[in-house]
Amino acid sequence: MIYDQPSYFYLLIALPVMVGLYIVYTLWKQRKQARFARAENLKLLAPNRSLFKSPLKFVLQLLGFTCLILALVNPKIGTKLETVKREGVDIVFAVDVSKSMLAEDIAPNRLEKSKRLVSEIINGLASDRVGIIAYAGQAYPQLPITTDYGAAKMFLQSMNTDMLSSQGTAIEAALELASTYFNDEDQTNRVLFILSDGEDHSGKVPVERIQLARENNIRIYTIGVGKTKGSPIPIKSRGVTERFKKDSEGEVVLSKLNEEVMIELAQLGGGRYLPGLDTEEVVEQIQEELAQMDKKEFEAKEFAEYQDQFQWFLGAGFLFLFLDVLVLDRKTEWLRKLNLFNDRNHG
Repeated sequence: MIYDQPSYFYLLIALPVMVGLYIVYTLWKQRKQARFARAENLKLLAPNRSLFKSPLKFVLQLLGFTCLILALVNPKIGTKLETVKREGVDIVFAVDVSKSMLAEDIAPNRLEKSKRLVSEIINGLASDRVGIIAYAGQAYPQLPITTDYGAAKMFLQSMNTDMLSSQGTAIEAALELASTYFNDEDQTNRVLFILSDGEDHSGKVPVERIQLARENNIRIYTIGVGKTKGSPIPIKSRGVTERFKKDSEGEVVLSKLNEEVMIELAQLGGGRYLPGLDTEEVVEQIQEELAQMDKKEFEAKEFAEYQDQFQWFLGAGFLFLFLDVLVLDRKTEWLRKLNLFNDRNHG
């Protein structure tokens, strides 16, 4: 399912506002009626007034407006699953989500910059398959290899520094997971992009792991996110910086971009190191690199022939609003004759 005009979802914010106004109005009306007369006297003055039809009408109005908003969004459902042939490269992004990526030497911070870089790279792709790995002290498969770029960017935006309990920056763990990530044995070009500040707490470049990756036809590119002069790591509460991370001696920790590690990773991995300061420049260089690679033809199943579904919601919305017009505030005649509360001769 896809949405033709998802921006109209913002109109749903009006629904809780309507509920709040209705509650306020109901309470105000009850107070006014209580000042005018007692409940039993009001019942004698307006014997045909229904107590449940007013909230029923409001519910019908809510349902009607909700359906009309969904009609504006226009959900579309794929009615046919097709197998299409594409040519491309398999690309995996390994994004560092350790606490050092919260440093703000690149606005707004290193992690958000990394996410923007990956998103812009994906925007420039045509038919390549992509996957995403998150890593800190360990590596976690965030998204398997897919051609669904929309899903890739959605999973990308959900990444944060709290998603992995084990902190640190274990690049070797990311390389190990990436080696098992590519599921097409015939793919001649497999690309791994590592986005990090290079602060690997293991203290050494995992040479053997990189050699295994190269044996599996994985080419490693690294993108350095951060600045070499260093920056403190903020600790925030509700978006406000309360303090900076300190070491065991009480000194503020400065997190620095380790370009030497990132460059060595790329050289051993048969790729290139790219500074991540200029997003447009990084995307342009990566597009040039990918354009020079051989493309492998593969099959992908995709939903096709999407059909509009707005008419169902439009019809339901008008139906609920029509029912609201038909429902009157006074009691229905046949219900009144039932005398459910045995009050016909009361008083």
